[in-house]
Amino acid sequence: MATTSLSRRDFNVLEKIRDPEANPLTTILVDSTLPKDPNITNADVYHRVSQKEREIVLAMQNLETQLAGSELASTVDSFGAEYRRCVSRLGELISEHPNYASARNNRAQALRRLYGDAMLLSGDGGPRGLLSDVGNAERREAAELALADLDTAIKLLTPKSLFGAISPQAGKTLSLAHTQRAAIYHMTSKSLNADRVVDVSGRKEATWAMIDFEEAASSDFALGGRYGNDIAKGLAVSTNPTAKLCGQMVREAMKKEYGPAYAA
Repeated sequence: MATTSLSRRDFNVLEKIRDPEANPLTTILVDSTLPKDPNITNADVYHRVSQKEREIVLAMQNLETQLAGSELASTVDSFGAEYRRCVSRLGELISEHPNYASARNNRAQALRRLYGDAMLLSGDGGPRGLLSDVGNAERREAAELALADLDTAIKLLTPKSLFGAISPQAGKTLSLAHTQRAAIYHMTSKSLNADRVVDVSGRKEATWAMIDFEEAASSDFALGGRYGNDIAKGLAVSTNPTAKLCGQMVREAMKKEYGPAYAA
């Protein structure tokens, strides 16, 4: 049987079909010899800061384990209070080391757990976080803090040049930050309606329409995938409004070409 070999150009074309935003010229360069965090280059300081962070993250993981085995609403509320304390501890760490991106990424994750991915929206309905009774002012403050943390983490870790290298640890955090912001944008686009409007102040998202959130989510998922998250990479295509529109156009063309049998 004859075999067919694909050229590098063929692979690039196939990758472009799978990921419309893919660019073979922007392959991420990972260098394990670089400092784990580009903004904390002293190994002793990094070890001390990351150890404090690990203790807080471990506390949150223990809470999740306990929560998984509990069915009492009152217990969930008490876990919410414990989560708040973890957020506060992360805030203290960030105050001491404002350029430590990983802590900001983890605080954003904790805020998402507390207030849900629809935290940018006012009103009731849709998925919620651990906290069941939250006022708009508190929710708005948490949403703005989470987005600010993710924006800052991404800015701190993104290589300064197109061909700049990044450490494996920084790449993982950068991937998570993009993916987390994408999840918030994606849930906002799905939950946005006449009864639930965007309620954040002083941010670009305050004026966005549904398609703006869809496009931003797809872009962030793509970047999350490019820095190592395969799930995010797949979601980049499925959430891309242009790709979805093209898919609909292709399906309609196939129906016209092959008739009702194709639709079935």
